[in-house]
Amino acid sequence: MVTILIFGFLFGAILQYAHLNRYNVISGLAVLEEFTVAKAIATAIGIGAVVLSIVIGLGLASFHVKPILPGGIVLGGLIFGTGMAILGYCPGTLAISAGEGSIDAVVGIAGGLLAGLIYTLAVPVLSGILGPDLGTVSLYSFTGNTSLFYLLTLIIGTCFVAIAFWLHKKDTVKNYRWFYAGIALSILNPIVFMAATFNRPIGASTAFPYLADLITGTTQNNYFGAIQKSGNWEILFLVGAFLSGLIISLIRKEFRFTLIHSNWKRFKGSSPGKRILWAFIGGFLLITGARMAGGCTSGHILSGGMQLALSSIVFALFVFTGLLVTGKLFYKK
Repeated sequence: MVTILIFGFLFGAILQYAHLNRYNVISGLAVLEEFTVAKAIATAIGIGAVVLSIVIGLGLASFHVKPILPGGIVLGGLIFGTGMAILGYCPGTLAISAGEGSIDAVVGIAGGLLAGLIYTLAVPVLSGILGPDLGTVSLYSFTGNTSLFYLLTLIIGTCFVAIAFWLHKKDTVKNYRWFYAGIALSILNPIVFMAATFNRPIGASTAFPYLADLITGTTQNNYFGAIQKSGNWEILFLVGAFLSGLIISLIRKEFRFTLIHSNWKRFKGSSPGKRILWAFIGGFLLITGARMAGGCTSGHILSGGMQLALSSIVFALFVFTGLLVTGKLFYKK
């Protein structure tokens, strides 16, 4: 338990360092005014794919590729991206920002918990919508443990890092914290993958239905049984991330209770009720989409991207589609 908390704390510290957990930064990507999040993710995937392939090749870890569920990945990705744009947080960053005093993040968590509970109850009905399980597909499943796999991984990883630096040329934020954070994530996640540590990828969204089901006693069902192990791990991981947000913000004297962030005020005004309502809706959509797709930004895009998994790459495309379309429509001046 202590080890999980420590890794969660490190995860939170990395994201805080580059401000990847901030509402203004994530909503800034939704309106194409800031690319910090996209640059950090591309860097983490590019370098992490190479690092993880070496770790797995040495027999120190194994793949954890998410299956292709066409309906879940497409619809879930669009819904997740919509919720991410409105809320301005991801499942993992919610805990960090709550630790920093962001009230809208706490409201988003409440919306996510309700979504987790409803999803648990609706799983039998949604199974047909999510689509048939087409299995796990990744670069490794095509090439196997061959020289071609490592060569292609290196080439693809280099392309991801090149995309990050291309975005940096267009960005108004000129510091390189995103790059250092991406490198740190590309090291932290493979360590979590290792059999000597946790033998799993970093993730966050499973914690929401797990905690909601525990609170309401909705545990006598197949879905809770399926997520119990991952949910317990992710709760502890997010507690570590929350402590990171709290402790580091107190040390930096940056802790403050905040509901209306500058980006929200610029586009949507200063009404507390309006922000609370949309934060709750955003959190609900965020976790609904994540559960439909079987993962979120950290568990699907980052962890799956590092494995060059087809399901995660497709999910990422639809997440960014939902994010940008919602940003265009929702954040009108």
